[in-house]
Amino acid sequence: MGGGARELAGYLAALGGWVAAVAAAVLPQWRQSSYAGDAIITAVGLHEGLWMSCAAQSTGQVQCRLHDSLLSLDVHIQTSRALMVISLLLGFFGIIVSVVGMKCTKVGEEDPVTKSRIAVAGGVLFILSGLCTLAAVSLYAAQVTYEFFRESTVPINARYEFGSALFVGWGAASLTVLGGSLLCCSCPAKERRGQQYYRQSQPSTAREYV
Repeated sequence: MGGGARELAGYLAALGGWVAAVAAAVLPQWRQSSYAGDAIITAVGLHEGLWMSCAAQSTGQVQCRLHDSLLSLDVHIQTSRALMVISLLLGFFGIIVSVVGMKCTKVGEEDPVTKSRIAVAGGVLFILSGLCTLAAVSLYAAQVTYEFFRESTVPINARYEFGSALFVGWGAASLTVLGGSLLCCSCPAKERRGQQYYRQSQPSTAREYV
């Protein structure tokens, strides 16, 4: 795979991961009611996310309510919120920086070494964004697992388990880190050596023709 194709593939993967991270941050299904056990004791399915909690009736009606207070939330929710916001901001700046540094764009093409360095910087931003998403989702999942096994007095079908947003977040983190890694494969040092060799070889070639 050529350098330009590798950068384009990395950018598209990172962009897809960032979009998936946005979806994961917005979705309220970070944890949901567990339906394990012998009998379902309620006809209402509960979903909770970073920003709201929802109740789905058996008739298909869904009612959602935003979290009332920021300071009254659990620490893991506040931490996951902060990590997801930081992740989305890093990914947004990574999108802008990577477009400037990619070989397939015309911006700054007169200086390929600096252009490659900008592409690497965009890849680093994407990797940091993916790691923040991974940390937020994994922290929330660890808390859900801890509460599921800790509350022994609560029936299993009244506890919470992983929601679909967690899996979306894990996939988003993987895509973003993969895309950022491909963008970081741009090596400005090789390009610098190639330019120096080309400049040194030009005078000798010109003297031969004279």
